[in-house]
Amino acid sequence: MCTLQTKEKTDNCDGFAYPAALATTSTDVDGQRFDARYYERYYRNPRTRATTPQAVKRQAAFVAAYLKHLDLPVRRVLDIGCGLGWMLRALQNEFPKAHCSGVEYSEHLCRKNGWIQGSVTDFSARAPFDLVVCHDVLPSLDTAQCRAAVTNLAALCRGALYLGVLTEEDWDRCDRTRTDPDVHLRPAKWYRRQLAREFSSIGGGLFLKKSAPVTLWSLETLA
Repeated sequence: MCTLQTKEKTDNCDGFAYPAALATTSTDVDGQRFDARYYERYYRNPRTRATTPQAVKRQAAFVAAYLKHLDLPVRRVLDIGCGLGWMLRALQNEFPKAHCSGVEYSEHLCRKNGWIQGSVTDFSARAPFDLVVCHDVLPSLDTAQCRAAVTNLAALCRGALYLGVLTEEDWDRCDRTRTDPDVHLRPAKWYRRQLAREFSSIGGGLFLKKSAPVTLWSLETLA
């Protein structure tokens, strides 16, 4: 979990959320890294948390407004690494007729909230989703796992991907007192290269599947 540096500490993470749909790493050999203490520190405690429900609602409103502007139908939503479910619930409010699914790697949160337990590297579904959300998940994976995760996200998505990643360039800008340091930092261009095979970047952390039935003007995409 990460947060941007800011003078205001009460509502300071519009860009990052939900770190837990992970493959096993060296610091998570028994699947217990993302326990109650982790979520108390990075989500529940106002003095140390990286985001707030209000910030997440703004994220969801932005995503919904952009996809409605593109006239992209959103009937199926997946939040993979859904954490406490703030984004999932906010998106359900934005798309009340959509079927929204939450997938989590954390055993603690799956027991507590009833999420589907799974990993971003190999979770599968019977049908792809119009909107896939994956925030603060990929930096916790090593490079091979991360490549597998991006490939899997492309398979799960038939519309838009909303992605949040702490990159190598972001490390000096993040508030390290509120950021999980146990991550793999990779350059932003590495992620762009992986994503470019299946997605077009349309700004704000949104990536549109190249096969989606949406026409974009040249300046609506980021080279």
